[in-house]
Amino acid sequence: MDNDYIAILLPTEESIHAKFPNLADTLHVMGMRVRYASGTLTLFGTEDMSTLPLPGDGILIGRLFTQDGVAVNDSARFQGLTDPTQIQKHILETCWGSYLIIQPDAQDPSAFTMTRAPSAAGNLPCVWSIREGAGFLTSDVSLANRTGLYRKRINWDFIAHRLRYPGLKTQRTGLAELAELLPGCALRTSGSKVSVRQTWSPWDFVVQERRYRDLSDAADQIRHAVQSAVRAWAAIDQSILLELSGGLDSSIVAACLQNRPARVVCCNLVTPVPGVDERQYARQMAVQLGVELHTEHLGFDKACFDFAPPPDSVAPTMGPLQYVVDEAMEAAAEYHGTTAYYSGGGGDSVFCYLRTAAPSTDAWRAHRFGTAITAVRDLANLHQCTFWKAGRLTLSKLRRPPQSLFHPDPTFLAPGSACVEPETHPWFEAPTNALPGDRERIFDLAANQLFEGQVARRYRRPLRFPLLSQPVMEACLRAPSWMWIAGGKNRAVARTAFAGLLPPGVLNRQSKATYMSYLVAVYERNKHQIEESLLSGRLGSQGLLDTPALSTFFSKPLLPHDRTFLRMFDLCMVENWVRHQP
Repeated sequence: MDNDYIAILLPTEESIHAKFPNLADTLHVMGMRVRYASGTLTLFGTEDMSTLPLPGDGILIGRLFTQDGVAVNDSARFQGLTDPTQIQKHILETCWGSYLIIQPDAQDPSAFTMTRAPSAAGNLPCVWSIREGAGFLTSDVSLANRTGLYRKRINWDFIAHRLRYPGLKTQRTGLAELAELLPGCALRTSGSKVSVRQTWSPWDFVVQERRYRDLSDAADQIRHAVQSAVRAWAAIDQSILLELSGGLDSSIVAACLQNRPARVVCCNLVTPVPGVDERQYARQMAVQLGVELHTEHLGFDKACFDFAPPPDSVAPTMGPLQYVVDEAMEAAAEYHGTTAYYSGGGGDSVFCYLRTAAPSTDAWRAHRFGTAITAVRDLANLHQCTFWKAGRLTLSKLRRPPQSLFHPDPTFLAPGSACVEPETHPWFEAPTNALPGDRERIFDLAANQLFEGQVARRYRRPLRFPLLSQPVMEACLRAPSWMWIAGGKNRAVARTAFAGLLPPGVLNRQSKATYMSYLVAVYERNKHQIEESLLSGRLGSQGLLDTPALSTFFSKPLLPHDRTFLRMFDLCMVENWVRHQP
């Protein structure tokens, strides 16, 4: 994978070769060599791994750009900065990218600070296991496993939590004694002490003094941020396979790729049943780019419930739908010879696609009477209801205290299983005066961090989510939620920003594709396999599933509009993952 690394920490300054005499040779066979060493830390990386030396004997792994998307390739930008904390702050506030910073402590050779970029858009993971000053950080846990530095074991407490809270991303993983350093966080080690703190917060960009006051200004800033991010990545990748659905988000990414040096191949996915065929929209965007639109068909026979997760997978995140899409995109990349995948994933969250009365509620709580009335009218037009109904929904939300947006899903879980409390994500620490819309969209942004682990194809080629880049998130957060429903249109600021760059049919489109008919058909065709897998699997043997309830559900025909079957897909995803672990 792009920029694979493993950093090894020893409790003393003992030579790594003396402690692990065969380690360097083993890693060399995997195409890795020593790229950096300081004190008790030694970093191994691939030959072509991108690195940037930092003042104070630090190093940055990965890609770094200026706010305008210009690649930072030398240390001149940090001239005059000597303090590690200053350097970290400078990078977080004036640059962006997909990176991990390693900084030693000048006073303590056993102390290091590792900082991960606020965005996972460019795919540079970091998982770690450190005890008593010894351990490792790596982009790929299989490197530690293959060298004998780590032995995989399932963390069943995590699995129980994952089953009950399927949409939560936490620093814990599905493997015992292995944690993930989440985007925008820093890990500090000093002897036997290990701590993690947040270094970047989305809440800093929704404060009143940083909000845009004007829709036009917001659109200009957001357009610049998106264009800079897409073009920065496109300057690195020689050829791109863009998953062009025909929706607004992927079309915006496509528009930013126009007239770029990289070769762009557009791929659209269709299914044998209605709901996903968006070729009429995707074709308009492809014509504007001057490229052919290629189609991949997701047949029913390609859906799979028993497959090996990616070697670097540390949690169950890849389900049957993700698998079949992944296989189709991988086949397309092989056929067209592309070197990177691009997706509009995360666009709904970044572009504040809220389905509640939160935007008008925010306007009432934060603005003048006239703005609030306009927001209620926009909400009514957006949801095709009366002004009075939109007003009642707004008033109801105004009166309610803040609610948790993550509720447990006990469906088909064993009644006697322990009651698992939800773990927190750093971004869930909302200020006491946080607006409802800001809470909803920031919580959605945190859930987008699940993207990077959902697909296997990222293990073979870089998978880019440009809309989740740091400057795009920051620019979009500064636009208040009521701006995003202006004129009764969802993602209104993004539509305004790219009004002159998208075909009218795509720009004005309000509908969205759905895989529901496809998933129903996949379920019906694989019902017996799903039943056998869940009733005789490892989750059941651990006492985590309500097997009588499962048997009852499988014994009955699926009723129209019954979406309970989707829970089976989620349970199968977890079951498949644990079955492929030691």
